[in-house]
Amino acid sequence: MGKDLSDAAFSKEDRARYRQKVRRCLDVLALMLDAAAFEGENRMTGLEIELNLMDADAEPAMRNAEILANLGDPAFQTELGQFNLELNARPRLICGDGFAEYEHAILESLGRAEDRAEKSDSTIVLVGILPTLGPEHLVEGNLSANERYRALNDQIAGARGEQFAVDIRGTERLQAANDSIAPEAACTSVQFHMQVPPDRFASYWNASQAVAAIQVAVGANSPYLYGRRLWAETRIALFQQATDTRPEELKAQGVRPRVWFGERWITSVFDLFEENVRYFPPLLPVLDDEDPVVVLHDGDVPQLGELRLHNGTVYRWNRPVYDVMNGRPHLRVENRVLPSGPTVADMMANAAFYFGLARQLAEEERPIWTQLPFAAAEDNFHVAARRGIEATVHWPRLGDVAVTDLVLDELLPKAGAGLDKFGVAPAHRDRLLAIIEGRCRTGRNGAIWQTETVRVAEQRGLDRGAALHEMLLRYIELQHTNDPVHTWPVA
Repeated sequence: MGKDLSDAAFSKEDRARYRQKVRRCLDVLALMLDAAAFEGENRMTGLEIELNLMDADAEPAMRNAEILANLGDPAFQTELGQFNLELNARPRLICGDGFAEYEHAILESLGRAEDRAEKSDSTIVLVGILPTLGPEHLVEGNLSANERYRALNDQIAGARGEQFAVDIRGTERLQAANDSIAPEAACTSVQFHMQVPPDRFASYWNASQAVAAIQVAVGANSPYLYGRRLWAETRIALFQQATDTRPEELKAQGVRPRVWFGERWITSVFDLFEENVRYFPPLLPVLDDEDPVVVLHDGDVPQLGELRLHNGTVYRWNRPVYDVMNGRPHLRVENRVLPSGPTVADMMANAAFYFGLARQLAEEERPIWTQLPFAAAEDNFHVAARRGIEATVHWPRLGDVAVTDLVLDELLPKAGAGLDKFGVAPAHRDRLLAIIEGRCRTGRNGAIWQTETVRVAEQRGLDRGAALHEMLLRYIELQHTNDPVHTWPVA
């Protein structure tokens, strides 16, 4: 959803024309799928990493515009909150030394950004929710100075028609309300992009849905919000509730939320785009000049701008992406389930586990989605967000099984086989999957480290606020080592 908007006032006529144009784009997408007009063999991948900014007191630092201006690097962009940045790593193949190249490039980029952040009395934090955020930070006035965010806020708040309520029951409970979507800025994630052939898209998306719970369980890193210990991956619940356009009556009628796991396995990528158009009214009805029918008829590649913009305002945990690069259209699965951090090494391990496991499951003779009910996959996802690495999930042939046992006994070998299909060098495959194995054998991920460290601080007599500040300062020290989180000391 990369459009800058200079005018957020949309008329009824704008919305009607936009709806017609989106459906026209959808028709053109169907024609392109029938004609096999897509890039099919390229297995390019991509990573987007959302970052937090904090000051010397471990408080959120509202300085992204200043840091971006000093950085002057197009790989970095604003995100929703003034205490957020986003790093878009250069897409690449993961065969051979691809993962090592990713890691080196990301560390180098973060090092440059950290240097500029220090000049603005700030530090970059890789974490799912900045633990020291309070209600006073997540207000409309702290949204980034970009018209697209203001327009999105106005449209979502207008559709809601009342305050956004947050009610998360975890180890502790949080109830809060807000007049804007600013609490969404607390949710910082890492997003993995995987380019796939159109005729295989459904298999890869289904596989991604099936393993989403496992990813969240082993990668959870967001246990605190507003000083409360909530879910292991609180970001999942917060993101859904902080952007929910439905008042209670529409929820009771079964209207679908815009942050959505989905409700069925699919047979084509068209299923997802068609559902998005059919179920969700447009939030940002911005029209392009392009006539996609004419462009396609002339033998060129349409941008499908309205369809892409609309797709960007439906927040599936695994999102379909249509894009055009070097004059060729392609499709990607955008995997959005994981939090940022704790280290670059941890995020690369999460990427290797996802890419390898999704490919292996997508290409097995008896697919996982033919054995696992979709409702069970969704239940697994929410159980994993609540319990993290301590979760028990339902899995075909095994019934209810501890996530750690499932990963160690079943899924790590499959992830390794999938990485072999990508041509990943064995040394990089083994190093990154060993990090996932280490988390499962020790039962320790980012969420566990955070909660244990806070508990130790509280046992020493600190109150919750002081314990969170102390924990976050220690977190930053260890993040800079790039040692995997399961090896971090607690004391």
